[in-house]
Amino acid sequence: MAGEGKPLADLTAAIAACRICRDAPRGAPLPHEPRPVAWPSPTARILVAGQAPGIRVHASGKPFTDPSGDRLRAWMGLDEAVFYDRSRVAIVPMGFCFPGHDAKGGDLPPRPECRIAWHDRLMAAMPAVDLVLAIGATAQAYHLRRLGLGALMRPTLGETVLDWRTIFDACAAPRVLVLPHPSWRNSGWLNRNPWFAADLLPVLRQEIRRRF
Repeated sequence: MAGEGKPLADLTAAIAACRICRDAPRGAPLPHEPRPVAWPSPTARILVAGQAPGIRVHASGKPFTDPSGDRLRAWMGLDEAVFYDRSRVAIVPMGFCFPGHDAKGGDLPPRPECRIAWHDRLMAAMPAVDLVLAIGATAQAYHLRRLGLGALMRPTLGETVLDWRTIFDACAAPRVLVLPHPSWRNSGWLNRNPWFAADLLPVLRQEIRRRF
């Protein structure tokens, strides 16, 4: 239908021009020029809901152009062509701009301005989404709460992911799969929890195949 995606197109354009975290921040302003990276879609059935872009994505302007993206695509069983097909896969992190580094050189948490200003409107404008990949604690908290599943959040990310089956079965549409971040920093956790690859990843790949 003509104009079906216009509200989302307008939102996407406004997000690309957003400078809230620099000009009207909640706390200290973003320490560099904002470069929002978000790929919403009016037709995608799969939503990749991550944390925030890293420094490589900040440079490229394209989501998951880093080793984390390679691991995530391997988890999903998708090549780059399909992963970056915006008609099929929406990519909307909790923070749209690289938040900077902490004192230890790790990435800071996603800035709150994006969620407050944009996320509820974005989710309302993407009714086709029926599978949410909630990557990391911030994304899990937001999406579980908006779907009325906040009581299923556990004290730690590891405990939440361990209870993935309960969360997955709790909502028929959209289904939610909770995942750790695919960063190399989580390699130790993945090695200590072989059930993730043995039990969760086959379900993830099956659910993705059902939507293609």
